[in-house]
Amino acid sequence: MTIKSMQDLFIHELSDIYSAEHQLAKALPRLSRAADNPDLAKAFDQHLEETRGQIERIDTIAEQLDIRLKRIKCQGMEGLVDEAREIIETVPQGALRDAALIGGAQKAEHYEIASYGTLCVLARQMGHQDAAQLLEQTLQEEKATDQKLTQLAEQGGVNRQASQQGGERHAPTSEARH
Repeated sequence: MTIKSMQDLFIHELSDIYSAEHQLAKALPRLSRAADNPDLAKAFDQHLEETRGQIERIDTIAEQLDIRLKRIKCQGMEGLVDEAREIIETVPQGALRDAALIGGAQKAEHYEIASYGTLCVLARQMGHQDAAQLLEQTLQEEKATDQKLTQLAEQGGVNRQASQQGGERHAPTSEARH
């Protein structure tokens, strides 16, 4: 797709995040099953429900603005989903995998936060206030999910448990101190 106007850019970005949300919706059940911590599995399940609502919001925006989304594949989310798959395949189940899954999920959230932030600005600039409000709602959900993941890692004990998994609490050697 050749992008020649703000409208073209908006449609491209909206199509890209639409693809990203679909890819994430497909990946989240696998992440939930791979999580050892029940609170993390629950967070992935809850985010799947949110993601479905976010997809519906994009459909609503496209309908309200009478635009047709392009059939493109979000390469960014594809890479992030591939990374999550690699974590599941290479990190043994337990707190360390959960810590890695949280980090991977936060990468995806940050991608979405950047995308929705851009879309909010574009929508407002083009006078699409209703679309901007729907996009802002999704942006706030993505930020809340990112915060929830941080809390699970830090206050939920996932990172602490991961640091203790496999006896990885090493004191610095004398060589490391110099």
